[in-house]
Amino acid sequence: MSRKVILSIASLCLAAVFARTVPLNGNITSTTPALSPELFKRAVSAPYVFTAFTTASESNLFVYTSNDGTSFSLLKGPTYTPPSGLIRDPSVILHTDGNYYIAYTTNWSGTNFAIASSTDMITWTLRATVSTASSVITPINTWAPEFFKDPRTGQINIIVSLSTGSYGPFLPYVFTARDSSLTSWSGPVVMSGISNAGLGYIDTFPVFFNNQYHIFAKAETNGKKTIEHAVASSLTGPYSFVQTGNFAGWGQAEGPSITVLPNGRFRLYADGYSSGKYIYSDSSDLYNWSAYQTIPSLSGTVRHGTVLKQ
Repeated sequence: MSRKVILSIASLCLAAVFARTVPLNGNITSTTPALSPELFKRAVSAPYVFTAFTTASESNLFVYTSNDGTSFSLLKGPTYTPPSGLIRDPSVILHTDGNYYIAYTTNWSGTNFAIASSTDMITWTLRATVSTASSVITPINTWAPEFFKDPRTGQINIIVSLSTGSYGPFLPYVFTARDSSLTSWSGPVVMSGISNAGLGYIDTFPVFFNNQYHIFAKAETNGKKTIEHAVASSLTGPYSFVQTGNFAGWGQAEGPSITVLPNGRFRLYADGYSSGKYIYSDSSDLYNWSAYQTIPSLSGTVRHGTVLKQ
């Protein structure tokens, strides 16, 4: 069945829905207006989708859409409150089954991250809680899971920042989906070479370009808190840093997310950390970046999320 037919059927079905009740916490519920066919069409047809949490709440998912990757408007928020814990750092993909999936941080400390799915980016269902404890590592902190489909292998991976100390130092580890359900994962496998830099790195975002794996990650310790750039011939490394410090003029920033524009250029989005800004910067080669611009519709409101180019 074609995606167009599916959308038409789903729109008719959704039009008949009047309301649903979603839990906000253990004791409170709230009635959410039904999703109109128009809102559903906007959700699945927008070229860019952005999932994030906000400065006001770490426990609610907010979804934004954009036609140009520059101006974002709220599709729905809050749109998902997990059964327990937080929903920080939500990373979104559109899977081969036609559903959207987010991987997210469940708490400030702990040994798991979670995955939820949705057909329309409005109604979400918890699909899996994935343990990060293993014979390799028993982390105190499990942060910032980031989806990555490897173009070379076709495998779906999640890069997670793990720490065995209290809030650091962090290193990125790779989990790989065992099947298409995205409920069972192998790992963790450390991304080697990064520890040799002597700093803790979090919020690692990978990009495959020119037959190399590029990662952009926040140097967390020693007060740097800048997004740095490393490359490797394999997803798990060993990596070598090619650009460090404030090399692109982004200042202190975190939560990098990179997508590709229609003109083939890359666009990096980042949370401006303590500045409250949400910024973007463009590049044709992942090395040379334009001066950053702020996104007024997101700045001061949202925190670390991921932009999906549909």
